[in-house]
Amino acid sequence: MKPIQDIFPLLSQPKKVVITTHQKPDADAMGSSLALYHFLKGFGHSVTVVSPTNWATFLNWMPGCKTVLDFESPNEKSNDAIAEADWIFCLDFNTLSRTKRMAEKLMAVKAEKILIDHHREPQIEVFAYGISDTGKSSTAEMIYDFIVDSGNEDKITPEIAECVYAGVMTDTGSFRFPSTTASVHKMVAKLKEKGLDHSHVHEELFDNFLENRFRFIGNVLLNRMQIFYEYNAALIAIPQTDLVKYDMRTGDTEGIVNYPLSIKGIKLAAVIIDRGEERKSSFRSKGGFDVNTFARKYFNGGGHFNAAGGFNKEPLEEVVEKFKQAMQENVAQLSSYQF
Repeated sequence: MKPIQDIFPLLSQPKKVVITTHQKPDADAMGSSLALYHFLKGFGHSVTVVSPTNWATFLNWMPGCKTVLDFESPNEKSNDAIAEADWIFCLDFNTLSRTKRMAEKLMAVKAEKILIDHHREPQIEVFAYGISDTGKSSTAEMIYDFIVDSGNEDKITPEIAECVYAGVMTDTGSFRFPSTTASVHKMVAKLKEKGLDHSHVHEELFDNFLENRFRFIGNVLLNRMQIFYEYNAALIAIPQTDLVKYDMRTGDTEGIVNYPLSIKGIKLAAVIIDRGEERKSSFRSKGGFDVNTFARKYFNGGGHFNAAGGFNKEPLEEVVEKFKQAMQENVAQLSSYQF
């Protein structure tokens, strides 16, 4: 994989470009993709953003989101764009498997694949160019760096600023996670100078949910949350029947894992959701507990040191028991946490 800087001299040569990200894209995935979309369009490239799956409706406000293609929708536009691409930018994922059913297609095409990501252990052998930096707060921050380092800071528009800010703000937990470095705050100041209306972004992301989501969260916290004080841990296990009862859609469970983490004394928080075809897990931690390693070892996943995810094919009850066993195996590290 060649350094990402080797792309900079080639930006002025218009190409057919596809930008893609991981399945069920969050605000960082969609924000970084659309920020890069607007930036490359400014050079005259033909650019198409293709999501491996659908996405949460609360991301639809993002400038350019109406142009994004859903790979799983019944049309050939996504396949044609990928087949004809000269470059495929792969954002906010470290292995092609995270693009779900797109992975086989991406592996087969001749287009040069370009990685911009901040997750551990990237699949570097499949990328022609790229950068993987686990020290970055978000992929959106890396897109900002990409624009600035290529000497094109003057091309940052208010639309790009909104997309970048949405990704950085959500991936840093509204700037409270340890990944919020001084450079992040300096970047936000620069985005404000470019015309960023940060209040608008917050409202679009956090003030657009339906009543049923809040009733779902109430049910989850009252009936589905277990606290294990002996392990400084909390678990929320959500059966598929709850998703159906409260009509939960893509994105509606986003952020629920952070609720138990705000309980005093809790070091590890987990949410396991029965999605029908698989059980999806999210993990968050405080301090020195590495949920990336935890997710890789027990839940076929990975991510960051304090934020990771995974999946299992076993029934929900078995995955819950696996989590309890994993806590026991890590009791020395979990129970010794000092606040």
